[in-house]
Amino acid sequence: MTGRIVAVFGASATHPHHEDWEAAHRCGALLAARGFTVATGGYGGIMEAVSSGAAASGGHVIGVTAPLVFPDRPGANAHVLEERMADTLPQRVARLIEDSDAVIALPGSIGTLTELVMAWNTAFVTRFSGSMPRPVVTVGDTWTRLVAHIATELATDNAIVHCVGDVDAAVAYVVAATESA
Repeated sequence: MTGRIVAVFGASATHPHHEDWEAAHRCGALLAARGFTVATGGYGGIMEAVSSGAAASGGHVIGVTAPLVFPDRPGANAHVLEERMADTLPQRVARLIEDSDAVIALPGSIGTLTELVMAWNTAFVTRFSGSMPRPVVTVGDTWTRLVAHIATELATDNAIVHCVGDVDAAVAYVVAATESA
């Protein structure tokens, strides 16, 4: 296990063989190949795809689950090597962000949006203490449009969020940003 952890957020309902699942698998594999530990919410969909890719490349995989929130889910996916449990959804997301050196948001829905906004806000307020914010990266046109819209509507700084078109660019950005930190 390395000291560098990348939290990856994404949809829980994406199925294998979907292009988003394949991209997430590639993301996990690329991160593991660069020596990163991968952390996800630990369940299915994009989380499982990232976990699968990282594990297949010999990486360490952390899953932060919330059994009390999701009692119908049987536990972490089979690729998670280290399960960490949280009591609530906000605790789960906070733990993923706080324990990571960078965050990547892959395609998702309202849960992924929540995770992205929490990571964005955490990076935003980190600057007030004189610290460097963690890299926050999004993948895909949906996030690019939403980040720009939120920044405009709420008059906030969107330069903290680096929006890219694919997982290769996301991983390259994380590698460069964490090596210079």
